[in-house]
Amino acid sequence: MDHSSYAARPASIGSQVLVRKFARRLEIRNLQTQALLRTHILAERPGTVVLPQDERPFNPSREMRRILAQARTIGPLAERLCQHLFDTEGRVGQRKLWGIVGLIRRYPRRLIESACEIAMREGVPSYKHVKALTERLLEQALAELDAPVQGELPLTQEHHLIRDGDDYVDLFTLGAKHSAAMPSTHGDLS
Repeated sequence: MDHSSYAARPASIGSQVLVRKFARRLEIRNLQTQALLRTHILAERPGTVVLPQDERPFNPSREMRRILAQARTIGPLAERLCQHLFDTEGRVGQRKLWGIVGLIRRYPRRLIESACEIAMREGVPSYKHVKALTERLLEQALAELDAPVQGELPLTQEHHLIRDGDDYVDLFTLGAKHSAAMPSTHGDLS
């Protein structure tokens, strides 16, 4: 199939069912009696979990607590976004949460945290959006690093803070005369 998951209740967990796939829908039947258990419209995207909201488990597992703890290490906004995803999708949304906390392997924490803030402000709290925002923030940060800074500006000989060259000539001449007029402090070695 397309690696999507479909709810099969009232079939018990671990029981075998008959799945019939049609052009636009999917039927789940009891294997022994052939009784229709569920009908679903086929998922449009591979990997989709088709599970009614009232059947989603919302009790936090140890795994979910670990994900939220990792989100907390990224920052309070990442934790808040992950908690929001769990509150709306339940444990079914766990893959999205793993995706968000997994961004830490490739991106700095502050970029992920900023991306989470933007995603919540824009009302699009999803892993794909957070990842795209993080990539864009990284590109902007790299572009800023490549931008010229004050020390890289072209050198100039004339500026209101730079003295005229004749002033330096006079200074060096005065210093040379002063040094020639001073008696040598080194003893005569001959």
